[in-house]
Amino acid sequence: MNALDPRITELEIQVAHQNRTIEELSAEMARQGGEIDRLRKTLKVLAERFLALEEVATPRPEITKPPHY
Repeated sequence: MNALDPRITELEIQVAHQNRTIEELSAEMARQGGEIDRLRKTLKVLAERFLALEEVATPRPEITKPPHY
């Protein structure tokens, strides 16, 4: 057995763990990206509904001529 074999084996184990961690982080980022997209769409819909309700609920000021006319 070569003196470097245990070190090489340990490095291979570390690389395998790091690869798994990278894959897990990548999957989590993809999930979060989808969640962010969903939340943006929801926010857009809610903003549009709010603006529509605001138009209906807020009375418009009457257009009157100034007193000097």
